[in-house]
Order: sequence, then structure tokens, then C-alpha cells
Amino acid sequence: MFGLAKAAFGIVVGACGIFAAARTLHRLIGFGKTDGGVKAGNEALGVMKAGSLIALGLLLQHAVRATFDALDLLYQGHDVSLRALRSVLVYGLMHVSLSIVVGALVLALGTWLFTKLTRGVNELEEIRKGNVAPAVVLAAVMVVLALMTSPGLQTALDGLLPLPELARDEVVTPS
Repeated sequence: MFGLAKAAFGIVVGACGIFAAARTLHRLIGFGKTDGGVKAGNEALGVMKAGSLIALGLLLQHAVRATFDALDLLYQGHDVSLRALRSVLVYGLMHVSLSIVVGALVLALGTWLFTKLTRGVNELEEIRKGNVAPAVVLAAVMVVLALMTSPGLQTALDGLLPLPELARDEVVTPS
């Protein structure tokens, strides 16, 4: 039952969490809703959106994994009840929500910094015009930012999860 709850949580984060994170990120970098541009056939916007989704997925996977590890430790050797599943949901959603906000801010800040460093090219305006080349570059920048910042984000957010009290010299690994 606990495994099914984890799978359901992963699906919700994978669909709803990434959707919310992408909306937040696109607003922060000045694109607002990108669906209209993609629907109209702006390939550049589609490439940039795809890169941002991959980057956000890289960042959020750690939040999901850390949540599951902490909860495995908390409930190892105990019967899993409806109350335990509710606790999983509350802690997991808080952890992932914070990861969404921080991840979107990290990517937005990194994107802003990159666009300021590339003088003479306004990547965001070029993407709006449909120029695919800067979209590929910006998508790659977002993926690299996610790869470079995800360990730090994971470490910072892991400290927010409740862990069980262990006796001195006791080692317990997540299941």
C-alpha cells in the first residue's frame, strides 16, 4: 500500500508539480503563459519550454526521492495507517512545493544572469520571434543550471524533513 502511495505521489508531482513549476518559471522570466505560442507553432518557444521542463524535472526528482527516503526511515518497522499516509502527503507536498518555488527561482535567476552576460543578443525576444537557435542555447543553460544546483538544493531541503531519532551508533537505511 505504501508503494502505491509513493507511485501516486510521483505521478502527481510529475504532472501537477512540473506544470505549476513551469508556469511559475515562465512568468518569472517574462514569458507568462507559453501554451498560446506553442499552439501557434512557435518552435523556439517549444524548445525553450521543453528545456525548462527537463530542468525542473531534474530539480524536483531530488525532492521526491528525499521525501520518500525520510518517510521510509520514519515508518520502517511500523504498520502504515491512513494517518501515516496523510502525514506522507502533508510532508511530501510541503517539501515538493518548496522545491518548486526554489527551483523556479534558481532557474529564473540563472537565466536572467545568462541573458545579461550575452550582450548584443536578447534571447527572450528572439525566442518570441521564433528563432530556434537562442531557444536551444537557453534550454541547455537551464538544464546545466539544474544539474549544477540540484545537489545544493537537495542538501538544503533535506534538512527540512523530519527524521527519526536513532540510538548512538545505530544505522538504518531507507527501504
